[in-house]
Amino acid sequence: MHVAARRLPTWAWVTGLTSAAIVVVIGLAVQAGSGPKPAALDDRGPASSASDAPRPRKSLSAAGEDAPSKASVPPESGTGRRLVYALEADRVWLVDASDKALRSFTVWPGTMDPEPGEYEAGTRTAATTGSDGVAIEHVVYFAFSGGVNFAFSHASDGASPAPAEGKRTAGVRMPVEDGTALWEFASTGTPVVVVP
Repeated sequence: MHVAARRLPTWAWVTGLTSAAIVVVIGLAVQAGSGPKPAALDDRGPASSASDAPRPRKSLSAAGEDAPSKASVPPESGTGRRLVYALEADRVWLVDASDKALRSFTVWPGTMDPEPGEYEAGTRTAATTGSDGVAIEHVVYFAFSGGVNFAFSHASDGASPAPAEGKRTAGVRMPVEDGTALWEFASTGTPVVVVP
């Protein structure tokens, strides 16, 4: 005697396949979330050699306490419209065509410094993740050396970077207001002068 096979209803097949697909997508999302975070884009700007010795980070005064009148534009930083970055002072100036400082502020440098010299603002990225895993905004790349990109930026949440002891980082961070002003000033091709 032949017994007819019992068929599963269509809704059971659809539910089973949908559930299996959801499990696969969740598994892939978890796997992707635990992988390495993307580094900043490679901007092969002017060649320079970076100092291999990480340097200690200085503290930065609170935003708003750093008036432009507190520091003059370094005399050996060129002329005309430019961005000037002084390594020892951990300070940036946004300078107009008449050599007047429009804005000046202190910054939090990474553990690596670019060599003093003349560069140009290159690739600009509105938002990404820094090499330290922090969400950053208004990223202006200006040099590439020793496998690291040198760039100005600010943390999305406005926080100062945590000490990166033992890591090679080249991001030059600043408070949000200063990062926004730099982003608006430093279009691609803007001269960037790095002084000691």
